[in-house]
Amino acid sequence: MPTLEDVKQFLEENKENEEVKSYLNELSAVSADKVNGFLDTDEGKRLIQPRLDSYFTKGLETWKSNHLDGLVDSKVKELYPEETEEQKRIRKLEKELEDQKKASQHEKLLNSAISYASGKSLPADAELMQFFIGEDEESTMKNLGAFEEKYTAALQAAIDGKFKENGRDIDSGSSTPTNQNLDIGSLAAEASIRK
Repeated sequence: MPTLEDVKQFLEENKENEEVKSYLNELSAVSADKVNGFLDTDEGKRLIQPRLDSYFTKGLETWKSNHLDGLVDSKVKELYPEETEEQKRIRKLEKELEDQKKASQHEKLLNSAISYASGKSLPADAELMQFFIGEDEESTMKNLGAFEEKYTAALQAAIDGKFKENGRDIDSGSSTPTNQNLDIGSLAAEASIRK
C-alpha cells in the first residue's frame, strides 16, 4: 500500500496531467455540505459572526430610516389625536378661565395681606406684600406673621440702639398698671414738678 509520501510525490510529478488536475480540483472544490460543516464549528462561528452582525446592523439601520418615523408618528397620533378647532377653542377658554381664577385669588390674597399689614402697623406697600403671598390664605397669613415677628424685632433693636446711643437705658417695664387710682399730685411732688 502506498504511503502518504508516495501519493504526494505522485501528485507533484503528475501535476500537469489533466486527470490529476481534475481530481485535485474536485478535492478542493467548496460544497455546501463542507461549508455548513465548517460553520457549525467554533472556528466557523468566530469567522461568520462579525459578518452576520454587520449585515444585521445594516438591515436594522435601513429599516429604521424607512419605517421607524412612520411608526412613531402613527403611535403619537393614536395616543394624542389632533384636536379639532372646537377642542382648541375650548382648551383656550378653559385656560383663560383658570388664569382669571388665579388672578382673582391672587388679588384677594393681596388685599387680605394689605389689610393684615395695615392692622398690625406694618409697611403695607402692595409691591412688598407680593413677596408674602402664598398659595392660599393660610400660607399668606403665616408668611405675614413671620414678617411681623422679624420686622418688630428689627424695629425694637433699632429703637434700643438709638436710646443707648444717646446714653439712655430703657427698661421695658410691665404692661399692666400696678395701681388704677393714681394720685397725680403725689407723683408731681415726687418728681418735683410742682411746689
